[in-house]
Amino acid sequence: MPYIRKIKTGSGSTAVQVVYYKNRKLIVEKHIGSRKTKQEIETLVKDGKDWIRKHSKQEELFPENPNGTVTATGLKFLGVEHIFTYQLLQRVALHCGLDSNEESFLFDFAIMRLIEPASKLRTIKLLERYFGIIYSERTVYRKILNLGIKKQSIEEIAIKCAKEMLKDDLALILYDVTTLYFETFKGDELRVEGFSKDNKPQQPQIVVGLIVTRQGFPLGYEIFSGNTFEGKTMLKTLDNFTHKNQVKMPIIVADAAMLSKENIEELRKRNLSYIVGARLGSTSLNIIETIHDKLLPKQWISKNKDGQSIRIKTVTGDLVVDFSQFRYRKDKNEMDKQLLRAKQLVEKNQSGKRVKFVKRKDKNDQYILNEALIQKAKLLLGMKGYLTNIPETVLSNKDIITRYHDLWHVEQAFRMAKSDFEPSDLSS
Repeated sequence: MPYIRKIKTGSGSTAVQVVYYKNRKLIVEKHIGSRKTKQEIETLVKDGKDWIRKHSKQEELFPENPNGTVTATGLKFLGVEHIFTYQLLQRVALHCGLDSNEESFLFDFAIMRLIEPASKLRTIKLLERYFGIIYSERTVYRKILNLGIKKQSIEEIAIKCAKEMLKDDLALILYDVTTLYFETFKGDELRVEGFSKDNKPQQPQIVVGLIVTRQGFPLGYEIFSGNTFEGKTMLKTLDNFTHKNQVKMPIIVADAAMLSKENIEELRKRNLSYIVGARLGSTSLNIIETIHDKLLPKQWISKNKDGQSIRIKTVTGDLVVDFSQFRYRKDKNEMDKQLLRAKQLVEKNQSGKRVKFVKRKDKNDQYILNEALIQKAKLLLGMKGYLTNIPETVLSNKDIITRYHDLWHVEQAFRMAKSDFEPSDLSS
């Protein structure tokens, strides 16, 4: 096939020719012309290509401007709308039972949270930029006030999705709490100062209790005033969740913060099965010594003891304890640091703040090492405890420990939720 050749002439011009090879010889089929400027040469090249198309009856394989296309000259970029993304998430919502047409505002804001978490004001701008959906600030703030009435219906949809689509019988649920603070120093009956998990003790906050499946799929939540002790949130959240949604009482998994004699007693009264973290440091020395002697009778660090567990009957249920070499090294490293700090304070006759292993000897403010506490801590190195009322014939020690470790799914759900909210997003 002929092609365009450009060569320099003796006069310094550039000649444009239509050439082709035949029997290994270059044949000049058409001399288009000679020019000196870049623009003139480009015009000759275009004329040469037009001549080739006209006489060869064959189109170029990779033309500069294919048929059916337009150049960018004179065009103005207006933006991009992610219609496919919107329609895909809309179908997912409909599949789950959420009617996007019934409450389009909630649906639009939820989609935007998934794509790019931001404050309410920025979400308004992003919805217009990405999807061409326009909301006024006044409309958004008015509609947000009415979203509370959707809580029950959305929880029902979530439970139905968990059962039918995720094939979860809700025989086991996970529970934990977190705090959400507000970028303001003015509180009210709900938003008050309390123990902050965000290290914002001077700012008003709320406490949120969240229930998720074993896989971390959120099922329901309750909100409490910011100064509510997290241990007092569990039973109320569970009651509201089970009664409103007609869910059969499942096995409850929660961390040690939910553990109290009152909570354990209430769980027993309601015939609820539970797996909660145990505070081994608050356990009596006799029980700790029994655990240590049975679990690690010969030596504290032994490969054949790694992952071993025992179960002991207590007044609050079965106490399951396991040993980990990794946990032992971590605990011992932390204890060595605390002991060093304690010894330094004792030498200076100071108590320090939040320092373990230091106690007052007498009324004259003389401080000494708390040897009993040190001995107790040594016995607990590498050990973690779990309380349950589930018989070993139903769930083995290994199963109990595995179920408890699923709690990271709740923490993950909290981190996802918190990353979705800017502090300013909570201030209104």
